[in-house]
Amino acid sequence: MRTKIILNNAAIRLFLLISIRMKKFFQRLTNWELWNFYVLYLPIMPVWLWNSLRSGAFWYFVPSNPTITFGGFEGEGKKEMYDQLPSHLIPRTLFIMHDLPWEEAKQKVMDAGFTYPFIVKPDVGMKGILFRKIDSEDQLRKYHERIPVEYIVQDLVDLPIEVSVFYYRYPPDQKGTVSGFIHKELLHVKGDGQHNLKELIELHPRAKFRMEEMEHRHGHRFDRIPEKDEIFYLSYAGNHNRGAHFTNLHNEIDEQLLSVFDSISHYNGQFFYGRYDIKTTSIEDLKQGKNFLILEYNGCGAEPNHIYDCNMNLFAAYAELLKHWKALYRISRYNHKQGVPYWSFKKGLRFLKEARRHFKMLEQYD
Repeated sequence: MRTKIILNNAAIRLFLLISIRMKKFFQRLTNWELWNFYVLYLPIMPVWLWNSLRSGAFWYFVPSNPTITFGGFEGEGKKEMYDQLPSHLIPRTLFIMHDLPWEEAKQKVMDAGFTYPFIVKPDVGMKGILFRKIDSEDQLRKYHERIPVEYIVQDLVDLPIEVSVFYYRYPPDQKGTVSGFIHKELLHVKGDGQHNLKELIELHPRAKFRMEEMEHRHGHRFDRIPEKDEIFYLSYAGNHNRGAHFTNLHNEIDEQLLSVFDSISHYNGQFFYGRYDIKTTSIEDLKQGKNFLILEYNGCGAEPNHIYDCNMNLFAAYAELLKHWKALYRISRYNHKQGVPYWSFKKGLRFLKEARRHFKMLEQYD
């Protein structure tokens, strides 16, 4: 009898486990925002290839942002981006070589006036890989000794509102277009004083799909029970890949907002297509061009991330992507006619392979 009960309990647990996994599978299948990147983009890739054919260059997008390596499509360093933005609009930033002796690296950080907490991330990175909030010297030492590439130490910007602004401008025009404006909410759970961290993650509508990542990052804290209404951030990277939630602010796009980003676009005269990730005190302050900092500028490889988490159906998302690809083609074609060269297929392929190898290596350390 006892053996029968044990077998029945095991069968029930197996049934529940299969049910949960099947539910997650169907949720992924019916929600295009959870699809694999290549699956999502495959149906519209012929348009991308057509743009390459009529340009006569496979890497037709390279001239889009002439002063950013590969047009900012992939593999560019953050340092070259920061150097081309108004210095008063970027957080204090320090670049550290990974092979610098620890004591020298620590001294550089101290001499620059940084205090804990602050942010660290690879100079050449993407999708929040190896993005960390550092709270102590011990955490910095472990990060420095582990990371295999040059990295950035940057002030933790505690302004309350994080947004993304997608902007593009045709080179002969003075005014551009703000095509996307979203508010970002970092991936987090809210404590109730009863459930532990693992249970809260399993109940979260987005975090539950990232359990392997959550276990890697927070597994040592899974048994902790956050207090009621306590906010526990699962990631400090405000991007879709790291589970951030977006709210569409398209109704806030107006001439004031456009004027701010026209001005930034004209600062070096060479940023024509991309997305600004920003922290600010308020939307109104941003529109007035005050109390905001640019966390990053992402060039032609940036997604118009206002397609996500904004109740947009798949066909509307495809229409939005194609509209942006059309703008990217026109900008790149114009700049090429003004003398900005395309990259050869061999050069671009070599660069892309190196970038992919670089990111694959970073993922192993993340």
